Formats: sequence, C-alpha cells, structure tokens
Amino acid sequence: MITTRSATLSKAPGEGSAARIRLWSLREDVLVETPTEEDRLVVVTRWGETRIDEPGELVRESLRRMSFGPISLQNLVPPGRSPDADPRTRRAARDWARLWRVLEALSGSVVHSLGLPDGEGPVLSAVPIVRQAAFRLPEVDPDRPVRLSRFAAMRARDGELVLESPLAQYEVVLHRTVASAVAAALSAPIAVTELADAVRADRPVVAEVVAYLAATGIVAFGDWDPQTRTVHFAEDDDPDLIPWSHHDLLFHSRSRMGRHGGPTGAVFPYAGRLPSPPLVKAVPPGRRFPLYRPTTPELVTQDPTLTEVIEGFRLCEDLSDRELSAEQIGELLFRAARIRSVAPASAGAEVTYRISDRPYLSIHGLHELELYLSLHRCAGLPRAIYHYDPQQHALTLINDSQPELDDLLDLASIATGTIRRPPALITLTARVARSAWMYRGIAYSLALTHVGALQQMLCLAATAMGLAACVPAIDPGDVTDTALRLDWPAEIGVGDCIVGYRRLAPHSP
Repeated sequence: MITTRSATLSKAPGEGSAARIRLWSLREDVLVETPTEEDRLVVVTRWGETRIDEPGELVRESLRRMSFGPISLQNLVPPGRSPDADPRTRRAARDWARLWRVLEALSGSVVHSLGLPDGEGPVLSAVPIVRQAAFRLPEVDPDRPVRLSRFAAMRARDGELVLESPLAQYEVVLHRTVASAVAAALSAPIAVTELADAVRADRPVVAEVVAYLAATGIVAFGDWDPQTRTVHFAEDDDPDLIPWSHHDLLFHSRSRMGRHGGPTGAVFPYAGRLPSPPLVKAVPPGRRFPLYRPTTPELVTQDPTLTEVIEGFRLCEDLSDRELSAEQIGELLFRAARIRSVAPASAGAEVTYRISDRPYLSIHGLHELELYLSLHRCAGLPRAIYHYDPQQHALTLINDSQPELDDLLDLASIATGTIRRPPALITLTARVARSAWMYRGIAYSLALTHVGALQQMLCLAATAMGLAACVPAIDPGDVTDTALRLDWPAEIGVGDCIVGYRRLAPHSP
C-alpha cells in the first residue's frame, strides 16, 4: 500500500534511446527511512511523508540508490525484469508495476537527468518544484521551430546555470556546456536541425536536450505560418498570460510555496551566520525634533467612529496649498507608526530576536519598514527631509538639500497626476535583512504586504484627523535612494503616501 497523493509521469523508467541515457534520482532534501522490523519504507519529502507498505526488493533498492544520485534503472533491473523486455514471470511484472506506481506517487520529488554514453556525468537535471509534477518527454520534430518561453530566466547558482520559468513544474540545472549552449541559442525560434549547427553539437544530443527542456515546460514548440511567414507560439496569444509581465509572474511564483524549489517561510536561513538585525534603524546624525504625542483619552473623545472614518475615506489626489503643522505630523505618526511596546521572541534556545508592537500589521512583529518625511509646507518644522524614529517618536533632519527635496515632491505630484507639491510626502523603505533573516522566499512579498497595511493605516488616521491622503502608484526609484541617503540594496524604497488638505471645488460648501 502506498499512502500519498499521486502524480503523473509519462514514460516507463529505463526508457531510452541511442542518444540518451535516462537517469533518475531523488531531490537532495528527500530522506528514505526503513522502520525497524517493519516491511515498509517511509519517504520524507518537502511535501510530507509517503508510506510504502511491502515495497519489495526492487522498490527498496531503487529508492536507496536514487537517494545517492542519478542512476539508470535499466542497470538496476535484472534482465528478466527489464521494462523493455517481455516479463518472464508474473512476479517480475508485479515488481515492475509496483516500482512504476511508487515513482508516480513520488513525482514531486523525482529528478530526471539526461546522461550520455561518454560517462562524463549528467548533461542536465530537471528538478521538480511542485507537488504533482508531470514529466513527459515529447518526440522532437527536427524541423519544427522551438523557443524558450518568454517567461524563462537563467541564473548562476553554486557554479552551474539554472533555467527556470513560473510556468514550469521543474527547474533545470544545466550541468554541461552543451546544455547551456542549447538553452542560450533558444532565445529566438529555431529548428533543431539549425540549432545543432549553431551550437556545434550532434543533432541527436541537441534533440534530447530540447526534449528535456520541453518536458519541463521551459521550452515551447511553435508552428510555422506559411502565409505570414512567421512562427506562432501558443503562449504569445494565451489570454491568461498576455496580462503578465515576466518579472511579475516570476516574483509571484517564487514567493509562494508550491511554485518554488527551495525552503520557504520562517526558516531563519541566516540565523547561524548573522545576528538578528536591530529592532529599529540606528538614529542617523542630524538635528532632532521631538514630536507631539496625543493622549489616548483625547483620541477616544474627539475621534469619529471607525465606520465613519472608513466610509468617509477618499483618496484625494488634488491637495490644497494649505500648510500642515508639526503637531499634526506628530499625531499622524503617533497614530499610525509608533512603537507601543518591545518584547523578546525566540525560535528555539539558539535563535532569539526582538519584536515590537505598532499600530499597523507586521507578521511576527518584525516591522522591517522605516519612514522618511519630505516636508514642503509644515509650520514648526524646517523644509527638509527627515527620518522618523518610532521608538523615541522623533524626527531627525537628514537632508536639507532643496533641489533633492523638490525632485522628490515633484515626482510624487507626477505619480498622483497633480500640479501641486504635496505639503508632506511620507516614504516607506524596507530593511531587507530584518525580514530575510527570518523568512526565505517570501521576505520581499511580506514587506509589500506590510507596506499596504501601513499605507492604509496612514490614510485612515489622516481621515480621522480631518486631513486627506493619497498613495502614488509608483515611487521615484533611484531619486529616493539618493535623497534619503539609503544604503541600497540593504535598505530599499517600497512605497509612499502624501498627506495634506483636500482642495475644495469653488462652489463646495
């Protein structure tokens, strides 16, 4: 009995051709356990445990060897039990069928590698990154055009090239030069016959590399249109794919478990190498301005209800020239972003860190966001750029360059479609190490979630105070990095919020 969710593979283990040796292995994070005095195997994967009752010698030996690296199953199966030969006994047929079912059940952890008769090691390996990965080797027409998916990306990792795509169920590790050359040459439509000449490799070998890449979904087959003399690829006209840019879909897929090959979540990937990043950014040098702190009884007495604030909130892009006050800036930041308390936290005795409680959402209380204020018209505070200290509830003047301040304000005006510089621009940045120290694969995604939470809090707090707020769709990019004196990429701009007074129409009451 095999207890797990099953997946689909397409061709029998050991199936091969003159040009390829098909190799099988298990992902490096798979553990094959043999409970004492029990006729079963337990395979532990990133997806959970799979129990195999009464596995038999063939299954047991196959998984044992696959856990050490790529093997040819043809070499493992005795001649009388070879899947390419007629079964000589019913037992041989049952053994083979059982191995096939086990590999189907473990498809999300089975690595498919291409070997060549030269014995120099795999050419490439297709590593599954989803639970129910399906690997189907297609027949390759040497005259049919092929091309990398427009979502494919290639990067270096551990001394090798990795080819990946958010549409693929596998990532492909390119072990040898011929695989890298074929992948690079597939940037434009080309037939295998031409591809072999371009990379100066044997056509059967190139065809097998293309077949493996196509089996993962990273390479697509096209169709030649003789009337328009162009090549058509289905993904180019897919209405579900047209709205996606390459980087957006890749970011989405790599920040969710099930579309990512590595560990994901709160795994503290750098806890053994780096200390916990500080709770708040060190206060930069500069003139300090303590801010006004309202009392809770004052806010409770004077504030509208939550429903009134929510229903009354409107994004106001066209703000008036009316100036704000230092007291209003202090109250807004006190309501939305101050540190209310600090507490210790741990993930075991050896992993300790500090967290804080603030008015806006931050998963696990890490609070990696920093606030900077670019003040244009604010009574009681000089026209300049400031850093906000949420622990002491104070501003530090970090840049009084008027041209740089003007650049920030002008770009914020353009982003919101207005002609006036906002009285106050609040820029949100993220200290990447603060979240990446705890999270792997989702650190930046969570930072953007926290940005939205803080922007919403700033907008609602401004509305409760009788002010107006707006969130620009884009930030000024490298202008922010320079004007805020950011140590990029350790600290990066991630969002903005402008605050002021609503500009009333001439006949409005």
